[in-house]
Amino acid sequence: QVQLVESGGGLVQPGGSLRLSCAASGSIRSIYAMGWYRQAPGKQRELVATMTSTGSTNYVDSVKGRFTISRDAKNTVYLQMNSLKFEDTAVYYCHADLAPGYYWGQGTQVTVSS
Repeated sequence: QVQLVESGGGLVQPGGSLRLSCAASGSIRSIYAMGWYRQAPGKQRELVATMTSTGSTNYVDSVKGRFTISRDAKNTVYLQMNSLKFEDTAVYYCHADLAPGYYWGQGTQVTVSS
């Protein structure tokens, strides 16, 4: 059994910062990649940022220079979000490509509002 537990969402003003965390636990043999997707109301889920096991990162263009993905040695991935904009409002989902499979977190709400 594998679980992804997210934390760190909330309400923030435009220009503010938030840090999301996602901890993977359970019977994990290998981690190939971990990252974050988001889904805004009425929109499709989109990739925000990912990091492979070798440290390679990928970001959607709209967050480049503002968001940073990182990972520690304890199977936790972070998303540091700076200079937040109204359009960053969404439910953010952690995902992990692991051995034994592909997993999603439960989602955490990020709301950017004045």
